[in-house]
Amino acid sequence: MAENETNGNGSANGSTTGASPEQQPALNVLAQYVKDLSFESPGAPRSLRARDKAPAIAINVNVGANPLSEKEYDVVLTLNAKASVEQEVLFNVELTYGGVFRIEGFPQEHMLPLLFIECPRLLFPFAREIIANASRNGGFPPLLLDPIDFGQMFQRRIAEEQAAAKVQVS
Repeated sequence: MAENETNGNGSANGSTTGASPEQQPALNVLAQYVKDLSFESPGAPRSLRARDKAPAIAINVNVGANPLSEKEYDVVLTLNAKASVEQEVLFNVELTYGGVFRIEGFPQEHMLPLLFIECPRLLFPFAREIIANASRNGGFPPLLLDPIDFGQMFQRRIAEEQAAAKVQVS
């Protein structure tokens, strides 16, 4: 416990490393919120009956980030999940879940990975629970989304943007 305390001059445990708290990299979650939540079961109550065939579930994930101030950012995780059997839609759930983050002390080259990998990674478990509760409350088994590799999503997005930039240049 004592290792997290600071003394009156701002240095931890009386050490004289010269590093002030402002210089230490920090990523803080200031707020989390549901921006939009929609659950639709267009065929209910017929769609709630037992089936021989497991539904196909299509999941779409998107991450966006916007600066609110010099050190604060709004990161939004959008999740869409649609369950269907053949042509019948059993349910469609859409969630836009956001977080306000304070990020300070990181080099500029680390900002995009922080915003598009680490921040959504922190938001995802809460968004996953909301999706599971919405599908359960809609009369279906809870939809438990598998963990998402936000690092891979970020790398794919960067590669797509670089490819698009090359096409525009030529």
